[in-house]
Amino acid sequence: MNSRIAGTGGYLPENVMTNADLEKLVETSDEWIEERTGIRQRHIAVAGETTCDLAEKAARQAIEAAGLTEQDIDLIIVATTTPDRIFPSTACLLQARLDIHGCAAFDVQAVCTGFVYALSVAEKFIRTGSATRALVVGAETTSRIIDWSDRSTCVLFGDGAGAVVLEATDAPGILSTHLHADGAYRDLLTVPEGVSQGFAKMQAGEAYITMQGNEVFKMAVKTLGRIVDETLAANDMQKSDINWLIPHQANIRIIKATAKKLNMSMEQVVVTVDHHGNTSAASIPLALDVAVRDGRIKRGETLLLEAFGGGFTWGSALLKY
Repeated sequence: MNSRIAGTGGYLPENVMTNADLEKLVETSDEWIEERTGIRQRHIAVAGETTCDLAEKAARQAIEAAGLTEQDIDLIIVATTTPDRIFPSTACLLQARLDIHGCAAFDVQAVCTGFVYALSVAEKFIRTGSATRALVVGAETTSRIIDWSDRSTCVLFGDGAGAVVLEATDAPGILSTHLHADGAYRDLLTVPEGVSQGFAKMQAGEAYITMQGNEVFKMAVKTLGRIVDETLAANDMQKSDINWLIPHQANIRIIKATAKKLNMSMEQVVVTVDHHGNTSAASIPLALDVAVRDGRIKRGETLLLEAFGGGFTWGSALLKY
């Protein structure tokens, strides 16, 4: 049994923060941010707006786009680094919002690679007959773990949610997924506080992302290049067989390096980092939804999804849309 994406959805908070707005907070400039990252603006959740709020809006869009109702869903997976609560999971909170009862619902935490991880898990549930229609969501309020006085990180991240409905099918859908991690690099991109480490800082609202940018950039470019080769080899495909690259939207330079690896023009790459910033686990499904809704991506085309995130984690998914 195969699985295919039946519908997509996305949601961004209405509150927009431009590079000009950031110039008022830290010593930076619109020109510097755009040149180094490709980002011009990002969406920031307002007070009281939670990850589950964003996830719900994206999820309802995806279910509607699939021509289904909430009661057709029999698996819910939410990829997030910024859950509403320590527990229950954001997936369970979303399940309640959607008035769905009884099916499995859980979160996956692989930071920026989270959606690819979640998609891979959902595909295995469907392949084994454990589910027939899975709701897979990437949702983040990363702004809640940003130090707005740290110009090396505050210019990068934004909030949002993207979702897909994955359904069982006899036709080709998800062709393969490839997941990796290496915790040896844990301190290069991290929030060094948590429930059992540094909880006092969490209570004080001082649990922030820290990043060694140059090292992360080098590892991302190197690692994503390798996973492109791995994915193509596993499917006995050539670079020219890929119609669209849908990368994690972290940095335009990383995106261009991956496209170059595939010998792809940027016209074949879905880029939303300029308007969304880095929305972590939400970035791939958000970009996918944008390109599906504007008509660029069409049924039958071959898509390569790839991401790299803190952990380090990295992964890819190759699929027929």
